[in-house]
Amino acid sequence: MDINLPEVVREMTTVFMRYEQALVSNDVAVLDELFWNDPSTIRYGVTENLYGYSAIEAFRSARPSQGLAREIFNTVITTYGRDFATANTEFRRTGSQRTGRQSQTWMRTPAGWRVVSAHVSLLDA
Repeated sequence: MDINLPEVVREMTTVFMRYEQALVSNDVAVLDELFWNDPSTIRYGVTENLYGYSAIEAFRSARPSQGLAREIFNTVITTYGRDFATANTEFRRTGSQRTGRQSQTWMRTPAGWRVVSAHVSLLDA
């Protein structure tokens, strides 16, 4: 298996940054688009466990749109072949001293790259 083919890493990095921009601007349509629309998609958040695309979509539509600005750092994107990738990053929300962690598993589908599993957590200050 080819790990980190440069063109696939570039492609995945572009998609990851599109997700990040949608996250901080609360672009729910793009966030919904980038999650795989399937009952087996999972998102573990800081305060919620979401099983299936419908639960993730409902969470996104109800989430407050304030306080989303953040900086990301220590981002590591690894691609496995041409159709599978992981994206891991740390983040800090504007005005907070707490560090968060975000892990995503991405899969290429006929519609493009989609998150199939995500986990977000915060470290104690």
